[in-house]
Amino acid sequence: MNEYIVDVTAENAQQVLIEESMKRPVVVDFWADWCEPCKQLMPVLEKLAGEYAGQFLLAKVNADTEQMLAGQLGVRSLPTVMVLKDGQPVDGFAGAQPEKQIREMLDKYLPKPWDQKLEQGKALVAEGKLDEALPLLRQAYTESGEQPDFAKQLAAVLLEQNRVQEAETVLGKILLADQDSDYQQLMSQLELKQQAADSPEIQALQQAVEQNPDDYKSAMELAVQYSQNHRHQEALDLLLNILRNDLNFADGAAKQAYLDMVKSLGAGDPLATQYQRKLMTLLY
Repeated sequence: MNEYIVDVTAENAQQVLIEESMKRPVVVDFWADWCEPCKQLMPVLEKLAGEYAGQFLLAKVNADTEQMLAGQLGVRSLPTVMVLKDGQPVDGFAGAQPEKQIREMLDKYLPKPWDQKLEQGKALVAEGKLDEALPLLRQAYTESGEQPDFAKQLAAVLLEQNRVQEAETVLGKILLADQDSDYQQLMSQLELKQQAADSPEIQALQQAVEQNPDDYKSAMELAVQYSQNHRHQEALDLLLNILRNDLNFADGAAKQAYLDMVKSLGAGDPLATQYQRKLMTLLY
């Protein structure tokens, strides 16, 4: 069987139309040599099969040589196209259709790009590769329109990496109707991490900065402590405040610490992008 396209006969019909449709959608094209609209439609379907690269299987049935199969599936005219899922027809059309309309039909049954990114991210998480999983889960979350299931997967990894503030932002967007047991579990993890986040050293530095907001030395030390505890946004906010008031504080050490923190987040990290822009605005 070709990964994308297969010719269906009585011998392989069970495998292609039933067994394969349990794994992915099967698009069945009933055609014949004498059918001119079939000749217009088939290249479009073959092009889409190649483009979607195996997300669905194109199963071509010659209705002249496989009359019994065509009859069993109720084919009345040619070309006829059926979409099979789990061994059952779920959609289709008769006659040649424009590519746009065929795409719209396929998109109802094929995994969305964000679904694929979610699965890839989850696989990386299972392998313990959180740094590689995080960009994929971010993209899936954004592209899906911040759907709650995607939010919970992203928040779970953020919590594993002690990016507590970011996890709190993601979880805070989940509506009440979607706050299930998984959400409650993540919120419990969030609260525990928040309670454990402030070491005595951090508390002392926080107090010093609160008492004297112009104590940039303590603020810079606190930023370093935050960064070491993966509290990146809080760290960058502190350093940005220092730089707004003294761009060359500590002989440029504050600016260098800021740049190092942004770099450590990795290319494409939305937090890195956000704080790169803030520094550029400040500089220029």
